[in-house]
Amino acid sequence: MSSPQAQPAEAQQDSAAIARALYDLGPTPVMSCKADPRFSYCLYVPKTLGKGGPAPDLVVAMHGTGRGFTEYRNAFAEFARWNNCIILAPLFPIGVLGDDNRDGFKYMREGTIRYDEILLAMVSEVGARYALSFEQFGLFGYSGGGHFAHRFLLLQPERLWAAAIGAPGSVTLLDPSRDWWVGTRNMKELFGKEPDIEAMRRVPVQMIVGAADLETWEITHKPGGRNWMPDANHAGRTRPERLDTLRKSFEEAGVSVRFDLVPNMAHDGVRAVPRVEDFFAEVLAKRRGKAAQAA
Repeated sequence: MSSPQAQPAEAQQDSAAIARALYDLGPTPVMSCKADPRFSYCLYVPKTLGKGGPAPDLVVAMHGTGRGFTEYRNAFAEFARWNNCIILAPLFPIGVLGDDNRDGFKYMREGTIRYDEILLAMVSEVGARYALSFEQFGLFGYSGGGHFAHRFLLLQPERLWAAAIGAPGSVTLLDPSRDWWVGTRNMKELFGKEPDIEAMRRVPVQMIVGAADLETWEITHKPGGRNWMPDANHAGRTRPERLDTLRKSFEEAGVSVRFDLVPNMAHDGVRAVPRVEDFFAEVLAKRRGKAAQAA
């Protein structure tokens, strides 16, 4: 029987274990980003974490314009359980500069904010919280998140073990004859780096869009619009056309792409998730197989 002096310590340990099970494992609450509390994130963490076995991999599920970040976190939860992954779902709110801008995160720069760097700070924080290291991670984004995913790939390819790019409304082509965001001519001036094509070639890439995703009201740029610039619409009229143009741009640079044009699917990111899970599972199997052979 425990001594009276031991009971408070044991109770504290029990309380810590209960709190960890409630708040640090499974679907977590929303947490502020320590590097910049204007931004936040939630996680799904397998409840087997810390009970032996290999360390989990990380998958980032980026929301779209509607900011349904918990919806994507929940959609990937079963995949995380069965494939030993942590899911990180960031939240980049509308109007962080007080101007109601819905699109800042999509184009990677908003004032002095660099959204790729905010995401990397979140990844570092998650690693520190769970005593893990995520030098690379998988990235999925659909719609506005698809904007983010392919531009993050252009800026930070060395940090990704896979990128799944879903139905972006506008695309940045590997085009050195046009300025950002349409092309990459002034990327170094804006971001301090040129596209690293060799690093991009090492990243497995999936592009996914519904064959019935044909509405153009939200994606047609017009003079005077916040994101208007010359050639803003030159990649195509619809999301499938624009994503196919991005595919061609990547493939011309030697970046291999799995292109999923999903029959009878309109603009529905959650419906795309099972195909993205198949893609990630295939990449993880190869990645872990190589790691096992190296060990």
